[in-house]
Amino acid sequence: MEKTVIKTDKAPAAIGPYSQAVEVNGVIYTSGVVPIDPATGQVVEGDIKVQAKRVFESMKALLEAAGSNMDSVVKTTVFIKDMNDFAALNEVYASYFTGDYPARSCVEVARLPKDVLIEMEVVSLALDA
Repeated sequence: MEKTVIKTDKAPAAIGPYSQAVEVNGVIYTSGVVPIDPATGQVVEGDIKVQAKRVFESMKALLEAAGSNMDSVVKTTVFIKDMNDFAALNEVYASYFTGDYPARSCVEVARLPKDVLIEMEVVSLALDA
């Protein structure tokens, strides 16, 4: 078993002792991505749609750095601060995934890092696996 740590400056840097993503045997596991602008290191201000778009753009960049893409995602786990944002989240979500959607869990949580509205992690297949 070979483990490869994935890192890119096009997604938020880890804010703790963890890797942005890890690939093992052709499967990519990402850490949770929050709506931080990787260029500034600051939380993107705005509603769930604005923050979700930042998360998806960072996730897309992270997967590309890992040799994958959004079409290869098989599972997402989405944490949101308010379940009332579920429909708005789905609008953004559907713009990044087309056709055969990945499996998904979406849960409301009491608090997220830096008090953001959303965090997402994914499991994806590496394209070269």
